[in-house]
Amino acid sequence: MKITHEIKDQAITIRLNGELDASSSVLLDEELSKPEIMLFKKILVDCDRLNYISSAGLGVFISHLQRFEDAQIKLIFFNMQDKVKNVFEILGLDLLMTIVSSYDEAMTIANE
Repeated sequence: MKITHEIKDQAITIRLNGELDASSSVLLDEELSKPEIMLFKKILVDCDRLNYISSAGLGVFISHLQRFEDAQIKLIFFNMQDKVKNVFEILGLDLLMTIVSSYDEAMTIANE
């Protein structure tokens, strides 16, 4: 798993590349736990190259969800592959988290 980020338009975009499993979820948790992440009101997660997500990976997002909501930070996923999106849908996480098709759509929702 490779995690990169880009800052643009008062948003941070986190790009996930590879498989988000038990071992790599630690890296994601460290990224989302950094104090500076709370400076952004928009956290966009680019899932275009996310090939797999385990329950541990999902757990990282779930564990940070309330903290982001309390700080009025929007967490938006985009470019999600169908097989990964199906995991979110089967578990009902698509009802708790915002999942959209594109970066432009993510930014539109983030700016609302």
